[in-house]
Amino acid sequence: MTDLKYPIGKFNYDGPLTEENRQRLLGDIAQAPANLRSAVKGLSEAQLDTPYRPDGWTVRQVVHHVPDSHMNAFIRFKLALTEDEPTIKPYAEDRWAELADTKATPIEVSLTLLDSLHNRWVRLLRSLSPEDWKRTFRHPELGVMTLDKTLAMYAWHGRHHAAHITSLRERNGW
Repeated sequence: MTDLKYPIGKFNYDGPLTEENRQRLLGDIAQAPANLRSAVKGLSEAQLDTPYRPDGWTVRQVVHHVPDSHMNAFIRFKLALTEDEPTIKPYAEDRWAELADTKATPIEVSLTLLDSLHNRWVRLLRSLSPEDWKRTFRHPELGVMTLDKTLAMYAWHGRHHAAHITSLRERNGW
């Protein structure tokens, strides 16, 4: 049986990245908005309000979570590129998922936000030099993170959440 919490497996980083791996992950980041949009296409309001697993977020919460998370990632990249090993602030994603904008906003708002955000983010990522990818930020819980590792983590993150939705659709025959 598939692990409902980690349908594509837990994040694993085998860095440092080769240029070929980096380009593949950049492609994943570029494709994430379309993949998420495809995963939710045609779902009813009731389906959007269905948890993807027992005690998990609803599909709607997942859709709103992805741009919340990726906005934080975009900012972390910009901080790491403009400051020397800045300490970033984590956020309570579980609490963000309970806020009114997550529960009541149509998903199209977050899908459009993700499209625009990834357009900017991919432009930034494609401009980085090999030395830029070695830049770091300090995460209070995860320690020092290179931009290479962060790229890999967020490429996985987009695939991970799209798979939450597609695996729910598959299990429920939607």
